[in-house]
Amino acid sequence: MTVVFTLLFLELLAINFCEGNFNQPGCIKSEREALLQFKQDLIDPSNRLASWSTGDADCCTWSGVVCDNLTGHVLELNLRNDFSYAEIPSAVLLAEHEALNKSMLSGKINPSLLNLTQLISLDLSCNDFKGVQIPKFFGYMRNLRYLNLSLGGFQGRIPHQLGNLSNLECLDISWANFLIIVDHYEDGYYAALHVDNLRWLSGFSLLKHLDLTSVDLSKVSDWLQVINTFPSLDVLYLTDCQLHHFPPQPITNLSSLAILHLSENHFEGSIPDGLQNLTSLRHLYLSFNYLNSSLPDWWYKLSHLEKLYLPSNRLHGMIGALGNLTSIKELDLGNNGFEGGIPVSFGKLCNLRRFYISEVELNQEISAVLDIFSRCVSDVLEHLEMTRCKLFGRLSNQLGQFKNVNTLLLDYNSISGPVPSALGRLKCLQSLDLSYNKFNGTVSDIHFANLTKLLQFGASGNSLKLKFSPKWVPSFNLQNLTLSSCHLGPQFPLWLHSQKHLSYLDISNSSIFDSFPTYLFKFPFKLVNIDLSHNGIYGHIPNLTQSYGLEFLDLSFNNLSGPLPLIPFNLYMLDLSNNSLSGSIFHFLCHEINAKSLMQILILRKNLLHGNLPDCWMNFPHLTALNLNTNKFFGNIPISFGSLSSLQYLHLRKNNLSGTIPVSLTNCKKIVALDLGENEFFGNVPAWLGVSFPQMVILILRSNKFQGLLPRELCHLALLQILDIADNNFHGVVPRCISNFSAIRNFSGESSNLRYGETEEFFQGYIEDALLVNKGQLFQYNTILKWVKLIDLSKNNFSGEIPIEVTNLVSLQTLNISHNHFTGRILENIGVMRLLESIDLSDNQLSGEIPQSILDLTFLSHLNLSNNKLVGKIPLSTQIQGFDASCFTGNDLCGPPLPKNCGAVVTTSTYNVGKDDNEHKVDWFYVSMALGFMTGFSTMEIADLLLRLVKVASTMVGSKLLQHIQLQLYFEPLSLALNTSKKIPEAIVKQ
Repeated sequence: MTVVFTLLFLELLAINFCEGNFNQPGCIKSEREALLQFKQDLIDPSNRLASWSTGDADCCTWSGVVCDNLTGHVLELNLRNDFSYAEIPSAVLLAEHEALNKSMLSGKINPSLLNLTQLISLDLSCNDFKGVQIPKFFGYMRNLRYLNLSLGGFQGRIPHQLGNLSNLECLDISWANFLIIVDHYEDGYYAALHVDNLRWLSGFSLLKHLDLTSVDLSKVSDWLQVINTFPSLDVLYLTDCQLHHFPPQPITNLSSLAILHLSENHFEGSIPDGLQNLTSLRHLYLSFNYLNSSLPDWWYKLSHLEKLYLPSNRLHGMIGALGNLTSIKELDLGNNGFEGGIPVSFGKLCNLRRFYISEVELNQEISAVLDIFSRCVSDVLEHLEMTRCKLFGRLSNQLGQFKNVNTLLLDYNSISGPVPSALGRLKCLQSLDLSYNKFNGTVSDIHFANLTKLLQFGASGNSLKLKFSPKWVPSFNLQNLTLSSCHLGPQFPLWLHSQKHLSYLDISNSSIFDSFPTYLFKFPFKLVNIDLSHNGIYGHIPNLTQSYGLEFLDLSFNNLSGPLPLIPFNLYMLDLSNNSLSGSIFHFLCHEINAKSLMQILILRKNLLHGNLPDCWMNFPHLTALNLNTNKFFGNIPISFGSLSSLQYLHLRKNNLSGTIPVSLTNCKKIVALDLGENEFFGNVPAWLGVSFPQMVILILRSNKFQGLLPRELCHLALLQILDIADNNFHGVVPRCISNFSAIRNFSGESSNLRYGETEEFFQGYIEDALLVNKGQLFQYNTILKWVKLIDLSKNNFSGEIPIEVTNLVSLQTLNISHNHFTGRILENIGVMRLLESIDLSDNQLSGEIPQSILDLTFLSHLNLSNNKLVGKIPLSTQIQGFDASCFTGNDLCGPPLPKNCGAVVTTSTYNVGKDDNEHKVDWFYVSMALGFMTGFSTMEIADLLLRLVKVASTMVGSKLLQHIQLQLYFEPLSLALNTSKKIPEAIVKQ
């Protein structure tokens, strides 16, 4: 055969020589025409295929085309767009980026590709084919060995014809529908690629690499059985495939499998035992599932395992079994329920490079952890992440042994004492976060002596003082610096001038009393995120329009004055609240630079701003949260508010605004919180308020001049949790459909769809808040606002009876209908509203007795029934008698805590002790009354008083003085409510 091939080659060479052709043969005409037909059906906005022209006969020179040097056949077609798979987490933003969109190919995929008969590689990844189905004809390109459609914008069912590609070695359909999801994200449209079975894969006997990430496999039950038939498979990605069940059959044929990704599925129960047969495994990913067992003991069989990722499951028990993974280089156990701390056996993991165990309660001294790793790991460990692990104790100079560590994250623990000077010996350190621990003392030059590679440093939430020599110039160039609540002041540190590569800066609450740092907003600084809040910064804010990269700016709680500055176009979050800024906001809002602004959050509350609200809000189409509370604005709400179609949180409280609620607000259908309180608005509340805002959770209209009936349409607000319309002129009856507030009616314990920067990734730094009157006092709620459920109808002219439907609101915590004209009785079954903490029914015309069911409200801590027409005896309990007498005055009531005696003998019961027939009458009512008065004591004080009372009671039992009495002490409920660690003696509880 070699001789024959040589003769043929020499003959071909002779022909080329005779014809004077010494160049490559060039592409075949039929294939060039096929490529041109393929191009005609594509949309190429950036002209990536400009080289594909009829004027250039040799298609082998075209962009993305690779030919065989001898035959001229097209072998490879690589039309991948220019952004990498690794950028998927930020692809939502990338998809909105105009430059990226222009570089994507779209349109139709012409079957002319079938004429590329020798094609072995086809890559159409990272384009946007706008939801077309993967072409069936791909299955007839039988020479294909490599097919990549990832991030291609495909959707629908994967054609089973792909199973004809018997020569295929690599198939990548990962995230093929991702850009479709992004394009339709606002509408909640999710067009997942899916299959009903995987039997079409069974013909891939040569398959080495299979990536089906984000393909819906929820209907596939035999996935493992099919995959188990690929003896050559080396890499398998089944991430986010909606798999629920790991079949029990053994894994026998995957002897070559080295990389296995099964993260982000719905696997439950134990880690599958079948995995122990994959002895060639080097990488195993089981992250973000529902695995809820202890760790198996067969890990030692995976002797080649280098990466093991198990975070965000429900795994528990000890982790010592992993101490036998002597080849392990990367280990992630974070966000699980493991216990027992880092075992000593981890000291044998001498190849460990990266270790993550955040969100696991280790309850271990940091020195003990470092001792374990210092045995043979300290020389190789590069990344140590132990955030929120309940670590405690002091960080000593043993830290200096880890000379190769580049990332050290110990934030949100209880590590105390000074920061060790040995920190300065970690020459490879790039990222260090010590935030939210209990460090104290001074950090100085010596701590950073050799940290020339440091890029990120965080120490927020500690009692640290940063003190450097005046001429100190750091040897590093930071990108991120977070020192919130550390002591930096009183002036801005001079060394900050040298950090010209900073992107993220948070030095809030750092005792700075200095003029505005204009230099931070000028070239060469290119800061993206700046938080200087809660300091004493003074002066005017300059024009910021040259800070092109600035996206987030928080200057709240300072002493800034003067007018609002002009801001850069792409700033999405601006908080200037709690300053002394003054003047009109017209120039700030209506300047031409703000046309189509990207602003999403604008907080200007508690300043001295005044004048009419400008009618140019159409400049801010992306605005999501607007807070103008506590200024001096007057006039009407401008019509252009209706252009804020993305608005979710609108706060205009405590101004001098007037007029009616404009109908243009009906366009703001995403509103979740609306606060118009403490203004001069008047007129009827429009019925559309209850129809146009289906996502509304908070509605505050208090202290205005609204009048008329409360529209029944408000009952359509099923998600409403806070309704505050107090101090207006509403009249008539309360609609019985009030029970339609299903968010208050259902006792689910779930929080609302309010979003917060601290708990959910809404917007960095933004926390929704509200001012509410609760228990007779004004409170500002923020981080717990999502759990508050309140109805306040006080200080109006409502009449009629309290609707019995109110008792359907079983998760309501605060009910205030005081200062109205309600008649009839207090709801007899009010006790079913067991979460009520505050009830104010005062200053009405309610009659009848106080219902006995009120005793079932064990969380009640504020009660006011004064100034009604109530009669009879106040129900008897330690809780009710603990309220002040003023809560019941202005009625015809009797019994404690009122001085008026009802004249009735307290009921007693018989209790026999031993065989003694002597009877002693003890009025335990006053004991109950004493317990009621304990509400003013601290938790521990109450616990101590209860224990003393129990001892007295025990003594009385011993002396046989507890005969014929009714022991009405609810010890166990009280101890639970107080959350005290001290236990009431069981014998007394039973009595």
